[in-house]
Amino acid sequence: MKIKLARDILKANDQLADGFRRRLGELGVLSVNLIGSPGSGKTSLLERTLENLGGLRAAVIEGDIATALDAERIERKGAPAVQVNTEGACHLDANMVIDAAEELDLARLDLLFVENVGNLVCPAGWDLGEDLKVVVASVTEGDEKPRKYPAIFERAAACVLNKVDLLPHVDFDLERFKRDAGVLNPDMTVMLLSAKEGTGVPEWVDWLKTKLAEKRSR
Repeated sequence: MKIKLARDILKANDQLADGFRRRLGELGVLSVNLIGSPGSGKTSLLERTLENLGGLRAAVIEGDIATALDAERIERKGAPAVQVNTEGACHLDANMVIDAAEELDLARLDLLFVENVGNLVCPAGWDLGEDLKVVVASVTEGDEKPRKYPAIFERAAACVLNKVDLLPHVDFDLERFKRDAGVLNPDMTVMLLSAKEGTGVPEWVDWLKTKLAEKRSR
């Protein structure tokens, strides 16, 4: 019975997610689900992204267990943000995201970012109606992340490796990280980036623009 209940919950979630994805598709909005550990730099990445989008319009749904700190940071960059507090749950689900999206004017957006709860495990298995999952890792976390948390690396369209400005100061085998990630997902794009210094941000934004153009051309 427990297995059936879990399957029923996931099935219901996936049906909601599919409907939301179709709605975003009709509006031409690209949705990106950012997944990473606490401290990997997801919010800092979003701040840098918003600074470099040019004329593209973006909004952010922020998932956290508590506080509105990240949403406040996003709003200071001039973008609409909706905070979702899970009050202990380790991930967002499609219903949470859909409810949050009701507070946004989706028809006026090009990009919708969802910053998931800081966690590399639970969020990997939940469809939020996004077009792309992006895993955010950092060199300060260690190079074993693909081996220890394979599910998210297998499902991500891209991996942003953040804080590369600290590579000279940490014990991190970059080639092993890229090799392990590539074994799990040969199609995944790996981008080296420093949200603090701006290194790699233009390439990341160009990748997003390419994915948006691809979606709108279908």
